[in-house]
Amino acid sequence: MSYHPFVGALPNRGVVTLEEVARLAGVSRSTVSRVINGHPHVSAETKARVLEAIERLGYRPHPIARSLVTKRTQIIAMLIPESVTKIFSDQFFGPLLQGAVQACNARGYQLVLALLDDPRRQEELYLKLLHNGYVEGAVVASAPPDDPVIQALQEDGIPAVAVGRQLRLPYVDVDNYRGARMATEHLLRLGYRRIATITGPLDHLHVQDRLAGYRDALAAYGVPYEEALVAEGGFTEVGAMAALAKLLPLNPEAIFVQSDTMAAGVLRALRNHGLSVPDDVAVVGFDDAPLASLLDPPLTTVRQPIRLLGFMAVELLLDILEDRGEKERGNPVLPVELVVRSSCGIDRVRRAPSKETGSQNP
Repeated sequence: MSYHPFVGALPNRGVVTLEEVARLAGVSRSTVSRVINGHPHVSAETKARVLEAIERLGYRPHPIARSLVTKRTQIIAMLIPESVTKIFSDQFFGPLLQGAVQACNARGYQLVLALLDDPRRQEELYLKLLHNGYVEGAVVASAPPDDPVIQALQEDGIPAVAVGRQLRLPYVDVDNYRGARMATEHLLRLGYRRIATITGPLDHLHVQDRLAGYRDALAAYGVPYEEALVAEGGFTEVGAMAALAKLLPLNPEAIFVQSDTMAAGVLRALRNHGLSVPDDVAVVGFDDAPLASLLDPPLTTVRQPIRLLGFMAVELLLDILEDRGEKERGNPVLPVELVVRSSCGIDRVRRAPSKETGSQNP
């Protein structure tokens, strides 16, 4: 016979105590506590009586007690192997978490966010979280393929999905290649030829996809790829400013900056160097974060559906949890679009013959 302690309970008479459960089951309070906490030295008959008493009284113990019967805590973790400073300074993560929480709430789950002050301790802290019995699965965001947390999740058999393309996990991503190619081709159509790019960490697959889109756009317009015009900015304002310092001596006409947070740092640094955007250097970003339209000048950028990305990552994980992988699924890739504002120089009506038709295009 199976027992379901939170179904068919007696009418609510207020808070039910362990003592009441113990009296109804004919056992001691400590025995009830041992059953709730999964102590191995409790007979099957005694455990059944305690669980039946919990059912009849409507006792609501800690979520771990529920999991003794249901094997479900309905709690998942969001794992972001980045420092707290970066998470709260990069406008990508706010909408991502908003979408993830909305998906959890819609299906009766809770989301635990793992935050790190010292990234060097990430493996230790994540493993403590994942091994405490509360978490059913995890969503991993902003992680390179060789991140030790991904390996630990797989070795322990903990269901997990990724935000961004991964080789060893199911994932939800956006079309990073197409977004980068659109951004670069937009600058090429405006007549720029010396186009630099500032990337995120190059060990991330979605960053590699954006770099490939940039390279292929140049090739399509017969513009040679120059390794020196590629600088890594680490998806931070400070990193982007340092990357810009390496690029400026090479006299770029335009820069495709692969996140809006980095683009904000580039705009600030260009002003500090006495350069005007877009008159001296045109700038295009990636994300369409809330700050993009508020920058001076407003930022041309690739819009990715960040909140939907978080929502769908959680949906994918919960689908896996609820049928335990019996159904085969693909890895959703969401579309992106180019949002044109002043930073690219569109207002100067700088036109060049279209590669395909020879017509004048903005």
